[in-house]
Amino acid sequence: MTDAISIHGLRKRFGETTVLDGLDLDVRAGSVFALLGPNGAGKTTLVNILCTLVQPDAGSVRVAGFDTATQRAEVQHRISLTGQAAAVDGRLTGRENLELVAALRGLRGQQARRRTDELLERFDLVAAGRRASSTYSGGMRRRLDLALGLVVPPQVMFLDEPTTGLDTRSRRELWDVVRGLAADGTTVFLTTQYLEEADQLADRVAVLHGGRIVADGHPHELKRRIGDELVEVTDATGTQIAQVASDGTLAGLAAAVRRLQSDGISEGSVQLRRPSLDDVFLALTGDSAPLTTTATATGRN
Repeated sequence: MTDAISIHGLRKRFGETTVLDGLDLDVRAGSVFALLGPNGAGKTTLVNILCTLVQPDAGSVRVAGFDTATQRAEVQHRISLTGQAAAVDGRLTGRENLELVAALRGLRGQQARRRTDELLERFDLVAAGRRASSTYSGGMRRRLDLALGLVVPPQVMFLDEPTTGLDTRSRRELWDVVRGLAADGTTVFLTTQYLEEADQLADRVAVLHGGRIVADGHPHELKRRIGDELVEVTDATGTQIAQVASDGTLAGLAAAVRRLQSDGISEGSVQLRRPSLDDVFLALTGDSAPLTTTATATGRN
């Protein structure tokens, strides 16, 4: 399968700060790709470059088969971007927002009305479609924002931290939307601070740190790099005092316990758990990931 996004040697500086430092990355068409990283890691800068909104200092970028520097119009016709703030006109109803974008994208008359009806139904906004969008909840506004980006179905959809600020229920609803996009064959490029969001949705995850990709692979593959299981020791207050990796076998568990004892850990409660993406980030960067791990939902197979 061809790549929907191809990045080679990408560099971007703002003043004395290097945000992206020789980035190489390919994203397969029809996949859900999640880019993880703390605030300030350069995730939004990368998305803006991919969407032709910012020019890089060096390197080549192709999206949907076109060069973002020399073929900007071709790229823009084939992508959609949903940012951290919903781009919805609160003075208009949900239906009017959709019809306005339809007109701007060249849809007229019955074609525009039919597409508006389809999207209102798909995003569960039929009942709210004739209300001013300023009355919508945060989750409803975000669903409408996503619908606006699908008036003309894109080949690649960029979602820049789309669930930031949403409650758990609204976040889960947005996850279902992303799964639906993937089922339709749309390439989804997702940036997020929610570790479990990437774990649940993505076919592939990359961690951006220090301007570089420091990890790249399927979530299960990344977690297996640091062991099948982690042996964690906590004190009486529940505070973690030690942690070592194990291969999941009895021999591996015994070896982990011996290592803990050799490190002087002789007391505490011991438990086994599967590695998380937070553990991956810590192992790769040496820093505790300043990312959020509270989101939960049924995973995408």
